[in-house]
Amino acid sequence: MSGHSQTSATQNRRVVVAMSGGVDSATAAVVLLDRGYQVIGMMMRLWAEEDAAGEEASVNRCCSPEAVDDARQVCQLLGIPFYLVNYEREFKRHVVDTFVAEYCRGRTPNPCLACNRRIKFDLLLHHALALDAQYLATGHYARIREVDGVYQLCKGVDPAKDQSYVLYMLGQAELRHLLFPIGDYTKSQVRAIARQRALPVAGREESQDLCFVRDNDYRRFLSEYAPDAIQPGPIFDSTGRPLGEHKGLPFYTIGQRSGLGISAPEALYVLEIDLSRNALIVGPASELGRSELIAEEVSYVSGHAPPAPIQVTAKIRRQARLARATLTPLNGNRAQLVFTRPLRDITPGQGVVFYQGDVVLGGGIIASVH
Repeated sequence: MSGHSQTSATQNRRVVVAMSGGVDSATAAVVLLDRGYQVIGMMMRLWAEEDAAGEEASVNRCCSPEAVDDARQVCQLLGIPFYLVNYEREFKRHVVDTFVAEYCRGRTPNPCLACNRRIKFDLLLHHALALDAQYLATGHYARIREVDGVYQLCKGVDPAKDQSYVLYMLGQAELRHLLFPIGDYTKSQVRAIARQRALPVAGREESQDLCFVRDNDYRRFLSEYAPDAIQPGPIFDSTGRPLGEHKGLPFYTIGQRSGLGISAPEALYVLEIDLSRNALIVGPASELGRSELIAEEVSYVSGHAPPAPIQVTAKIRRQARLARATLTPLNGNRAQLVFTRPLRDITPGQGVVFYQGDVVLGGGIIASVH
């Protein structure tokens, strides 16, 4: 199982499953029940902005009424308790406010990383332990392995669904209390299990939208929640020649091509966001690509940084391909990564995750690119 070694006492092991109303968490609950665990379903209520008229709160897509009903129905079908816990205030402070602040710094954040770090694997995990549960389980496609008393975080067996990237911040204290029951399955196998058990969510589609933005338009959201940060400014090429005017730095990200509003003989891409000058630096594809980055807020799954530079593969964003690099730990929870070849889309604010084979070593937030 993608977690800890099953023992003869699993029937006395209580586990809280983080329910989402989707097929993955529902199947995780099924797998745990089949293995003899005492299972409790728990779902988080998270913050969402008000509707366009300002009359009522919009629904966070991670916990819409439909998703809550689906999760409750699954728990009833499985004969397990279901609880809904309110983390709206904490989600707003740690995820939404951080999302806005990062864009105001000229960076491109991934709010799922903040949610996992501060909400799911902090607040929810401690809530589970307070209920005398030994474990919190989620529907992530990842695996946990124990080797010589040290927990390792590993990729899920389905390469198309592997979610280890968004879990890099987990350490020994968290992993000893976590289970990822579907990490050993492919998505098609998970759906097959759900259909076999007649779960009502067996065919439910996934959503990759920003869960707290009512229309998934982050530009509109930032314009309303951080209007002072949306200031037009100059667009320069890499030689400093002015080419036009941008609509506000938070509307752009490294490698972006569309929406620049510049007529040029060849396609232009965002090369750099210069916050000090409120300027956008653009250039042709031949000028894209950097070979080095500095990451901050770096953590290692083992709890210890490598004692010397090591060879790794790394992901610079969730959907990026793995790239070979040399990892050098630095002071102050920072690290340097030097890639064997330039990468086009290294973006400050995104997570970077270090691997050796299937094992996650750790990761951090990209602070600067060189």
